[in-house]
Amino acid sequence: MEQSTVRPNIVVLLADDQGAWAMGCAGNREIRTPNLDRLAANGMRFENFFCTSPVCSPARASLVTGRIPSQHGVHDWIREGNIGEQAVRYLEGQTTYVELLAQQGYVCGLSGKWHLGDTMVPQEGFTHWFAHQTGGSPYYNAPMIRDGVPYTEPRYVTDVITDDALAFIEQRSKGDQPFYLSVHYTAPHSPWINNHPQEFLDMYEDCSFESSKQEPPHPWSIPNPPWGSDYRANLIGYYAAVSAMDAQIGRILDKLEELGMSRNTLICFMSDNGFSCGQHGFWGKGNGTFPLNMYDSSVKVPAIFSHPGRIQQGEVNGAMVSGYDFMPTLLDYAGIDNPGSGRLPGKSFLQLLEGLEMEEREHVVIYDEYGPVRMVRSKAWKYIHRYPYGPHELYDLVNDPGERCNLAMDPLYGDRLTVMKAQLDGWFVRYAEPGLDGAREAVSGAGQLGLAGTGAQGKPAFAPLHVSVSGQAMQREGKPE
Repeated sequence: MEQSTVRPNIVVLLADDQGAWAMGCAGNREIRTPNLDRLAANGMRFENFFCTSPVCSPARASLVTGRIPSQHGVHDWIREGNIGEQAVRYLEGQTTYVELLAQQGYVCGLSGKWHLGDTMVPQEGFTHWFAHQTGGSPYYNAPMIRDGVPYTEPRYVTDVITDDALAFIEQRSKGDQPFYLSVHYTAPHSPWINNHPQEFLDMYEDCSFESSKQEPPHPWSIPNPPWGSDYRANLIGYYAAVSAMDAQIGRILDKLEELGMSRNTLICFMSDNGFSCGQHGFWGKGNGTFPLNMYDSSVKVPAIFSHPGRIQQGEVNGAMVSGYDFMPTLLDYAGIDNPGSGRLPGKSFLQLLEGLEMEEREHVVIYDEYGPVRMVRSKAWKYIHRYPYGPHELYDLVNDPGERCNLAMDPLYGDRLTVMKAQLDGWFVRYAEPGLDGAREAVSGAGQLGLAGTGAQGKPAFAPLHVSVSGQAMQREGKPE
């Protein structure tokens, strides 16, 4: 049936660890993503969309709150506090766009990964809640929560998340209220070997993987990564995970069309953070190296927005946009005010979606953070500052788009570095909450154990990373998220 609600339905498809390069529509001729390509053909793809932090939980928290990590206090992947008696609501007291949508009559559902603490209980605004218990797991026998009851799901979890999403959409098609649905896949997060349907593994058995050439090992690569060293097997698994997710996204697109809901539904596809599969000589995202990194492969994410009749179709937009712009844009799209927008750093890019010019976007600078590592990036330059001692990085992205030549120590670029450092400092002084400032937290990429800045019961808020006397990262306390 064709819905007659004034406000659009909204479906947010969120991948886990998908690099911006890992889509056919992004120019990758090896990976098979026909449904993401179809979504891009019917909408707008952004080629310069950045996460707010190159790791899962902080980036996800920024998407739903519009705040940067140094405002919401989630600085690393949530390692403890997801379930059990010690569950922590990491976003307690912070307004999310889901709450604002619910207040305006949206029926809101989650199918899949939350990974922002206290996963047993639906978070504010959600009435439907089918969630992963933690944040990552094998694809078969995944730990899930349905109707408040934890259980082990024997089926392939990408399919199960989709089945739940389809049931929610089917149910809402019979109502007269608009709906919001988060479809949060765990794909293509590791593990990759022996974890995916054979039909998708077979797709890449003869692939040469020119799109993911293995570069010489990065000097900061973490040792003993959980996926081991069989990179070809891992590449087959990673690409298979993307293609298997793509097939399920196709089921959602088909269902919306079948029910006559496509013309009144905004579909957003993104990833929480980027990912390297050998690019720059390492596997992983921001915590794929130590010191933590801010390479474009870690901070750039795929982003597609589709709504036939309202969003420009088949367009690739080069504007600089960030995860902290997502909440303002979503609310603007639905015609909903956010009373707390004055303290948020992001700006709506609705005009871009509608094909209008936005002159201020020509001069946008993107900011990123991962604990004590911060980035400021324009289209032409990138500066990375590591508190308190460095090493720092400066890249000329026009002449060095691959970020190979660090100019931070070159006196010829001292003025450029000084200007960008001042930009970085000024922005974080404006937006960071002093008690939650990540530059003062011992974030190593090994996971967050509790609320930042509290020092609760004298316990550290972040898991330690063992480091040798020489400074070489040794064994992590736990597996990287």
